[in-house]
Amino acid sequence: MAGNAARYDRWYRRLSIGVPYLWFVIFLLVPFLIVLRIGLSQTELAQPPYSPVFDPAAGWQGLKSFVSALSFSNYRTLFSDWLYLSSYLRSLTVAFIATAILLVIGLPMAYGMARAPRWMQPILVTAVILPFWTAFLIRIYAWITILQRDGLLNDALLALGLIKEPATWLATDTAIYIGIVYSYLPFMVLPLYSAIEKLDLTLLEAAADLGCRPTKAFFKITLPLTQEGIFAGCLLVFIPAVGEYVIPALLGGPDTLMIGRVVWDEFFGNRDWPVASALAIVLLAILSGFVLLLQRVQSREREA
Repeated sequence: MAGNAARYDRWYRRLSIGVPYLWFVIFLLVPFLIVLRIGLSQTELAQPPYSPVFDPAAGWQGLKSFVSALSFSNYRTLFSDWLYLSSYLRSLTVAFIATAILLVIGLPMAYGMARAPRWMQPILVTAVILPFWTAFLIRIYAWITILQRDGLLNDALLALGLIKEPATWLATDTAIYIGIVYSYLPFMVLPLYSAIEKLDLTLLEAAADLGCRPTKAFFKITLPLTQEGIFAGCLLVFIPAVGEYVIPALLGGPDTLMIGRVVWDEFFGNRDWPVASALAIVLLAILSGFVLLLQRVQSREREA
């Protein structure tokens, strides 16, 4: 019986470890290798519109031909054309500013939720995630109605006397930031709320007993002890915001050039799959660099 139990535990541990790795291989590693292969190929007027296409039936000779035909010309094109470089810089800038705005808005919201009465906190959490119960496209189209020249926002500002004539909101950078902040706010608030809610309140009470003001206690105690939630919220917002396509396409102007729009145009407009795949690989490398950098900073702060 003891041997069977040990064998069962061993298989259970292997299964628990193997399933996540299998999921990683199927849904991340294999698609990544496919995109990487396409990014190293050449554009052709064919179906699919690139070459070479590896044929397993060709055996070792086919593999050698496939490797010899790989080319880095698509990556050289990316770094030699200012159009692609500017789209990367534009996407990173928009994502960084939107993440900063979300942090400024989300931190007080999460702090207020964590300090609310216990019975009220589930209601507040539900209110934060409530927009997810509506389809994403419907919510973005609703913002088009709100931000257009004769929309609800201009009507409200005119009624309050804050503006004298309708302002232009739609097809501007402001509309893009509004859309991103509105759409990604729960991704910032929920990690911050989880981190602040676990904070030991006796630390704040001890700081108050020692004469520390609430504002100083927030920056000296609350903020440092919730850095994991801040890092998690920033990553959950920054990474998808860099590759955002729908919000800039619907709320931004025709000259809004972000990397998601460029990848879409290369894939479906120009049918240049190798260049589009190279764009995606470079974007993945950039985002991976940011993640590794934040993890290194976080590990150093933990050691300190």
